[in-house]
Order: sequence, then structure tokens, then C-alpha cells
Amino acid sequence: MRYFIDISYDGSNYHGWQIQNNAKTVQGVLNEALSTILRKDISTIGSGRTDTGVHAMMQMVHFDCDKQIDPLQLVAKLNSLLPLDISVNEIHLVKGEVSARFEATSRAYIYKIHQRKNPFKQGLSYHFHQPLDIGAMNACCELIKKWKDFEAMSKVKTEVNNFNCEIFTASWEKQNDEIHFHVSANRFLRGMVRALVGTMLDVGQGRMTVEEFQAVLESRDRKKAGRSVPAHGLYLRDIIYPKDIYL
Repeated sequence: MRYFIDISYDGSNYHGWQIQNNAKTVQGVLNEALSTILRKDISTIGSGRTDTGVHAMMQMVHFDCDKQIDPLQLVAKLNSLLPLDISVNEIHLVKGEVSARFEATSRAYIYKIHQRKNPFKQGLSYHFHQPLDIGAMNACCELIKKWKDFEAMSKVKTEVNNFNCEIFTASWEKQNDEIHFHVSANRFLRGMVRALVGTMLDVGQGRMTVEEFQAVLESRDRKKAGRSVPAHGLYLRDIIYPKDIYL
């Protein structure tokens, strides 16, 4: 039987989601906790990788088990065993061949910026104090919603068949001293959101025009895009699946 787990985590203390040798990862800690509770080796597969220091409000994970599980009991047991920076929200029984990685129809991220120094946001939001033109940055958002090829915003040496992504939503919102970038798409490339944010911050500071931003996209050259902003401002926020996968 296959189960989906909805988890949240603060990625500050982890070398990303994906299990690695000689490094502490969210997947490694979750696998160990599941294996301890279910008394057998459990391997999980996530909806996608998050890099070192990136957080998740919602990460979906699947695992297989040959016995029926009480989801509510397993949620309670996992939360009692997992460290405080990882929480299990829900567990659902799904159809046997459904993949948390390949069945997702949409993924959404949020990037958080705060403009006044705040010790309570340290490690959870990017402190960026320069004035920003939110209107110009939202003009870039309108552009990327019509764009397909995001090679200029992808990490180099990435093993993918293509760099095409369909952006469903993209917007910048300002609330007091906080500025948030919201984006959802059918898929994201490695480093894509952080590169988009870094390049749009250049536009917001007047260091690049919207037309020059478009030229960067057209170039398909990562070197022409802006810097990759710090990981600690980025959150995997939501993942959507077809409703008929659940049992």
C-alpha cells in the first residue's frame, strides 16, 4: 500500500531535502523515523528537492508499506519522534502507482523579504533594505507568466530534458516592511525561483529595465541573470495533485 505524507520543515539545519552521504537531510531524518516506527526499512520519495536552507510549508512524500496503517496514529507517533523543525501534517492512503514526484500538477513557492532588521525573522526571511519598485517587479511577473524557456534562470549542469516551465501565477506583494514573491508553475528548474528573485530585485532597484529582464530570458544564459538570493527566504508552499489519486 502507498501513502502520501504532508510535512513541513524549517530547512535551516539541513543540507536540503534529498538524502546524502555524510550530510543531515530532511529525507534522511524522515526515513529513519518511519523505519523506527514501522520496524522495517522505509524509503520515501518527495515531490521534489529543496536546496540547503530552503524551507517547506508543504512537502509531499510517498512511501510503501505492506500493512495497513492508521494515519492519525502514525502522524502522532512521527511528530513525537521527529525533531521540532520537522512536522507531519497529514497522511493519506493513495492508489498504488501514484508518485508524489510525477503526479503533481502544480507547485507553488513564496520568497520572503523584510526591509527592517528584525532578529525574529533571522534565517526565515531575507533582510534586504534597499527601496524597491514593486510595479516594475510585477511587470516582470506579467512577462514570465507568458514565457516558457527558463534556461537563463536555471543552475548550470542540470540534467533535464528541457527548460520549459508553465508559470500559472506570479506576483510581488508588499505588507508593511515585508515583501513576498508568490509563484506557481507546473514545474521548476534547479535554482530557478532564487535566480528569478535576484534578477527582479535588480529591476526593482533600477539596475535593470523590464526590457533588459526580457533580454536575459531570451539569452538563455544564466551568467546574464541576477544573483541567486539566499536560500533562507524561500519556502515550498503548496503542491496540487489530481483528486482521484486518494483512496
